[in-house]
Amino acid sequence: MEHARHHRDELAAKLRAIYPEIATHGIDLGVEFSHEKDAWIVKFTKGTHSLTTHLEKKDADGCLEGVQCVYLGVQLAQLIKNFEGA
Repeated sequence: MEHARHHRDELAAKLRAIYPEIATHGIDLGVEFSHEKDAWIVKFTKGTHSLTTHLEKKDADGCLEGVQCVYLGVQLAQLIKNFEGA
């Protein structure tokens, strides 16, 4: 599925652009589409800390259109707080 891979790469790049703290804090970002959940699975990893969440297709489309994903930002902020406190 070339289209799905292209969309995945585009979404990951957009998330990195919207949330520069991903790179600033050395967080690994994984993005995969789950047909079972009909949503994007987003995984943030830093050392032993990780957070996996889902992003509805309409929210992913919003991210690609330049709308910040507020829910995802909250999740990312929590992960940063967790590994900074460790």
